[in-house]
Amino acid sequence: MAGFTNPWTLIFLLIIPITYYLYKIILQKKKRQAMKFSNISFLKSALGNSKSRRNQTLFYLSLAIIASIIIGLANPHIPLTQSKDGVNVILVLDISGSMQATDYQPTRIEAAKSSAKTLIKSLKEKDHIGIITFESGATTASYLTPYKENAIKKLETITVKNGKTAIGDGLALGVDMATSVPNKKSVVILLSDGVNNAGAISPAEAILFAKNNNIQVNSIGLGSTEPVVLGYDWFGRPQYSELDEATLSSIAQETGGKYFKSVDSKTLTEIYKTISKDIKREKEQTNIKDWFFILALILVLIQLYLRYGGKRIIN
Repeated sequence: MAGFTNPWTLIFLLIIPITYYLYKIILQKKKRQAMKFSNISFLKSALGNSKSRRNQTLFYLSLAIIASIIIGLANPHIPLTQSKDGVNVILVLDISGSMQATDYQPTRIEAAKSSAKTLIKSLKEKDHIGIITFESGATTASYLTPYKENAIKKLETITVKNGKTAIGDGLALGVDMATSVPNKKSVVILLSDGVNNAGAISPAEAILFAKNNNIQVNSIGLGSTEPVVLGYDWFGRPQYSELDEATLSSIAQETGGKYFKSVDSKTLTEIYKTISKDIKREKEQTNIKDWFFILALILVLIQLYLRYGGKRIIN
């Protein structure tokens, strides 16, 4: 919102009405004196001849100059455009063995990568993108960068590992990347299709880490409407893909983000589009004091021209 860095300076604007009031008193006094002495030339001057109007114009210009300088000294600023430094967006992507499932075409991981590209391409020029992957542990796939095409190339090389699912480790590393650039808005987007069953950091600890650093996390649960068989155990029993919606929902809720449930490639793409639109970019407080100093300078030049100009616009 608009404001002033030095609002106390504005108290000097009281000079304007006080000066105007005194000026009016002086004019009224001159008129009364003119009527009293019945001096024709003095009466014309008091009641407003061309010279009087010229003096009034110069007086009002002087008030405007003083007001512009005082407002400029108050250092005004208004919110304009998006934040100068953009937003940090960190994708935290599950690459555990269950992401090889083919209920998404061609596979869950490829569908996730394709939808993530949509998000990356929608980011603004000054936004930065980083990518974290996790399975039994977490690692950095792409450091924060403003170069979206470079991040997409790194994204395309990501492959599934046969490890377990360390949601806490992935989220913690994503938050750590988000805090690597201080005083800049950051958003973490976490996608997983499983249950936390590995890693050194629990989801609860990672949530606390995000909250302490004021990092918003949007989470995406990737699954299907029907149970998905990932394989069979030693006894021939089917092993189904499990999605821990409770944990993913808690991550989003406690960090001020949103939880989304994806059931196919189409909904996953729509989710990423929605998140992209929801990313809030804080407006930059733009200093406009120079506008008022420039205005004061222009008014000074106009006053000088009216006072000393060769053809005297006001005689």
